Amino acid sequence: MDNSGDLKLLLESRYPLLMAEERDEQRFLSLVREAASALDLPVWTWSLIRGLAHDGEDPQYQTREPLKALAFVAHLDVPGVFVFLDVEPALSDPTVVRQIKEIAERARPGQTLVLATTNSDGPAELSGLALPWRLQPPSSKELEEVVRRTIDELGARNLAVRLDTAGRRALVDAVRGLPVSQAGRLIQQAALKDGTLDGSDVAFLRAAKADLLDSGHALEVVPTGATLDSVGGMDRLKEWLRLRGKALDPAAAGFGLEAPRGILLTGVPGCGKSLVAKTVAGTWGLPLVLLDPARLYSKYLGQSEHRLAEALRAAEAMAPAVVWIDEIEKGFSSGGEGDGGASQRLFGTFLRWMQDRPPGVFVVATANDVAALPPEFLRKGRFDEIFFVDLPRLEQRREIFRLHLAKRHRNPATFDLQSLAAASEGFSGAEIEAAVVGALYRAYGAGCELTTQEILAEIRSTLPLSRTRTEEISHLRAWAAQRTIPV
Repeated sequence: MDNSGDLKLLLESRYPLLMAEERDEQRFLSLVREAASALDLPVWTWSLIRGLAHDGEDPQYQTREPLKALAFVAHLDVPGVFVFLDVEPALSDPTVVRQIKEIAERARPGQTLVLATTNSDGPAELSGLALPWRLQPPSSKELEEVVRRTIDELGARNLAVRLDTAGRRALVDAVRGLPVSQAGRLIQQAALKDGTLDGSDVAFLRAAKADLLDSGHALEVVPTGATLDSVGGMDRLKEWLRLRGKALDPAAAGFGLEAPRGILLTGVPGCGKSLVAKTVAGTWGLPLVLLDPARLYSKYLGQSEHRLAEALRAAEAMAPAVVWIDEIEKGFSSGGEGDGGASQRLFGTFLRWMQDRPPGVFVVATANDVAALPPEFLRKGRFDEIFFVDLPRLEQRREIFRLHLAKRHRNPATFDLQSLAAASEGFSGAEIEAAVVGALYRAYGAGCELTTQEILAEIRSTLPLSRTRTEEISHLRAWAAQRTIPV
């Protein structure tokens, strides 16, 4: 159900008190008035500046103070919707809370008190009496109207608009999750930067939206650019991602396909799991958002859960987007009560979100110690697939050497890649890169050009992780054999 329909149902059901969480005041008021009008209910609004006023009339005398405004409402015996906009600071006053409680308990038929806040939890004294309600992001229909109206305005200003039907749909997706007013302004900004609104502005809009919605705590917008072509090996994973990426097209839904939901990458450290997370977003042309569980924790009771809820809400609003959680076992592992149970509550909230998250949020999680994750985290429905990233094979090592040499402005054809690949048996991708970089230092220090021999010397002086942690890697491979798909 849309926002207006949901509000209409609540008003029609005669809920006496709504605790409405909203961050787009004008849109919220418009929706309240639309829902109230459908039920032939008058709307009153209160603000710190104007006081309490019936729509279309002057404010009531001396109602700028919350208590006086609430006292006025308490004496009315007619139906109405009473929206208090700036009430959040006043909710710390027990007298105000008591007055609100008495109004709700004695509300006459057709009277609803709506408290507009940035947090729908509200005071504990109103628990069980106030119904929490949250303003959902604009629907596709609302955003389509914003795009149409903004394009008309740009045309009136003689700015070029070069968008077909598919381009307009991409524009709607790019601003999805933003308040209506911000969406319109951002589209205008995209057009004004070069005098034209076209398909090339979609990437700008997505990046700008990500910056606007960044929670500033647990979420971090990560620059992307690299694609899966910059990853050596992993052909099975690349093909899987290539096919799933096509399901992001608008036509896929009509074909009966759902948007991909996410993958969990586990395996040997240093084999490219984090790199894949970055390149998925670059390949699909989506913003990449890093969710860092370590930033969620706070010493204040309930603050950790609030931060997670805010971060997940922001991630949903950024859709379509890739959410990257690196070394997820460190943030959501099974733990005890040493932190007051915060980690367990966070884990429960995150599990529910993983199961119920909306389409368009693709999660890429990496884990080195997957055994630390609770079993319920790994069941089907949380992720589309669980992939195991093992040490690269001979041909994969050859490709990794080629990529890293080309990245450092060397012609791979002038190197004996087959010898390098053979000599680096048991090396991870990160260790191969380190060998190339180390050899560059050797060559530069000696005042000569990089050669195959310099890299071979660096390889011979390196003790890879596969030899120093043989038992751990063997155990990890045994666990993955029956539970994961090799990349």
